[in-house]
Amino acid sequence: QVQLQASGGGLVQPGGSLSLSCAASESTTSMGWYRQVPGKQRELVAAIARVGTTKYGDSVKGRFTISRDSAKTTMYLQMNSLKLEDTAVYYCYTKPHWDVPFWDVASRNVVWGQGTLVTVSS
Repeated sequence: QVQLQASGGGLVQPGGSLSLSCAASESTTSMGWYRQVPGKQRELVAAIARVGTTKYGDSVKGRFTISRDSAKTTMYLQMNSLKLEDTAVYYCYTKPHWDVPFWDVASRNVVWGQGTLVTVSS
């Protein structure tokens, strides 16, 4: 089974930028990021399909950018104009391209990486 390693979390001031990475042990298809704050529901941040189609959560549109390398083994999340409410644990995932929609993580085919904490604070 593919394994995912997320990295890049940390402390950043409001308005600042941070970049997350998610490295896969093999080439992947659909990938994405969710985030979670204790006591709240998991929230879609961004996802990218095998063909490169992207989807963003409403709260991050225009501020975050998802991308991946050509080998489809590493995914990136560039986060700009960070807000206090972006503070969360960010989890990357991957799943088969045939498991649609590519941003939905309800199925048992989803593989998760460990979380990386992003803290936005002054």
